[in-house]
Amino acid sequence: MSQNAADSLSSLLTARYGSLNESQIEPNDILNGLLSHRSVRAFADKPLADGTLELLVAAAQSASTSSNLQTWSVIAVEDKQRKQRLSVLANNQDFVSACPLFLVWIADLSRLKSLGLKRDKPHESLEYLEMLLMATIDATLASQNAAVAAESLGLGVVYVGAIRNNTELVAKELGLPPKSFAAFGMCVGHPDPDRPAAIKPRLPQSVVLHRETYDDGAIHETIDGYNATMDDFYREQNMKPLGPWDLHSLNRVRGVDALQGRERLVEILKSFGFGLR
Repeated sequence: MSQNAADSLSSLLTARYGSLNESQIEPNDILNGLLSHRSVRAFADKPLADGTLELLVAAAQSASTSSNLQTWSVIAVEDKQRKQRLSVLANNQDFVSACPLFLVWIADLSRLKSLGLKRDKPHESLEYLEMLLMATIDATLASQNAAVAAESLGLGVVYVGAIRNNTELVAKELGLPPKSFAAFGMCVGHPDPDRPAAIKPRLPQSVVLHRETYDDGAIHETIDGYNATMDDFYREQNMKPLGPWDLHSLNRVRGVDALQGRERLVEILKSFGFGLR
């Protein structure tokens, strides 16, 4: 591994944590790719190469899946009008309509239900929360494989959780069957070179890495430093300051009004045929 690659790993760690970080681990292309992740919300007006979608799905299907049940699906949206409608439903985020490919990841129990009915076999387990949780985890693992694959091809991605703001309308737009729901979306495309995205600092590892038992005091020891790191990041990126990270984050969980329609998810999921026992 070249010195440039080693320097790159060190610089990526420093960017990820907002302070000087070094590693004794031998760097490689996979580590560099993972640590280089950034959310891309500005896309060049450039189509994807033929076969890109199929390759991303192959990467997604190479992810782990609980008991090999494969309880997920993905809907590729390339039609401009449909992307525009989904953009409106996803909190009017323009990049949803601007990206060449919008992937909607589906927690999908409908396939097993269909097989159970066709084979005249019991499938009562599908009525339990565990199965919906499994399907959502499966979809998440698959999508992250696709994201890593996309970035390895020089593409940019951003996850879109706001697709859950209007769950019922999204399901209608995509023609989803009972026992399936759109867990989240993902924009895929060539990053706009004139509007580059930056690596966003994360919480110190001392906050998220617990050894043997959970340490609930770690966040209080480091939060002031992380608030300062994020303030510096937004200032360097000429982005509108959001205030201290902790207060901004707490504002996002302040109550029902902050959920932007997602507070009805249990009700909606039950109407979609999920038992949630």
